[in-house]
Amino acid sequence: MTLEFDASFTPEHEHGVEVAPGVLRVTADNPGPFTFHGTNSYLVGRDSLAVIDPGPESDVHYEALLAAIAGRPVSHIFVSHTHRDHSPLAARLARETGAIVAAEGPHRPARPLRIGEINPLDASADMDFVPDLVLQDDALVSGDGWALRTVLTPGHCANHAAFALEGTGILFSADHVMAWSTSIVAPPDGSMSDYMASLDRLLARDDRMLLPGHGGSVGSPQTFMRGLKAHRKMRERAILERLRQGDRSIADIVRNIYTDTDPRLHGAAALSVLAHLEDLVARGAAETDGEPSIGGIFRTV
Repeated sequence: MTLEFDASFTPEHEHGVEVAPGVLRVTADNPGPFTFHGTNSYLVGRDSLAVIDPGPESDVHYEALLAAIAGRPVSHIFVSHTHRDHSPLAARLARETGAIVAAEGPHRPARPLRIGEINPLDASADMDFVPDLVLQDDALVSGDGWALRTVLTPGHCANHAAFALEGTGILFSADHVMAWSTSIVAPPDGSMSDYMASLDRLLARDDRMLLPGHGGSVGSPQTFMRGLKAHRKMRERAILERLRQGDRSIADIVRNIYTDTDPRLHGAAALSVLAHLEDLVARGAAETDGEPSIGGIFRTV
């Protein structure tokens, strides 16, 4: 199955755009290789609101959110995960509106750091974030004319959550599923085995539209996610084939597989390969001396 990404997205930075009845998208002006055109914040409701992913610490984005809120009460601020392009503005917006900040929990890696290991994504983690309301899986939070159900989706990071807007078939998928690109899964922040399990969980749902944390909507979620799963499995097979061909380091695998990838993303690609290799070693399909690491030597079994 071929996965077709859709980069046809007009961000309309810092302006409210209605993407579904009672749902406004405000895209922060923080474009980059990992954020595409910027982070999408969502306002849910009409007379009383919930905000999903208030975004990066930015005066411009803060003022844009207040303009879109337009004086209406905000009862809750939902945070999908604690990367700095999604969560930092929650504290300031909560002080302004009196809203309850709801999320799975504070930032944490998917696994403990190993001896001598450095987390390359430390700078992207919002370590100051603490929610007022800790959301368990399937938790339902209701407001004035809206209800959001938590769907825990670890993988991109350990505390990642999606939010389903009850009665609409809309799922706010944050960074787990995006139309423009695959999600970055970078150990120790993320886990490929967790990511694939979460993807299977979303495949078992019947959502009709996904509203991601970056880029445009996904209008045929089941078809797209089946393609996404096939893409990940294809990447896994390519990694195993490179090991059979004699590649032993992650650097060699990246050089031979990611030939068409922006060189700025090769560091992220190396971490994605590590995520696959961690999963392959755990399943007994590959082996290494000691624990899998970015500088490790790998072999097929």
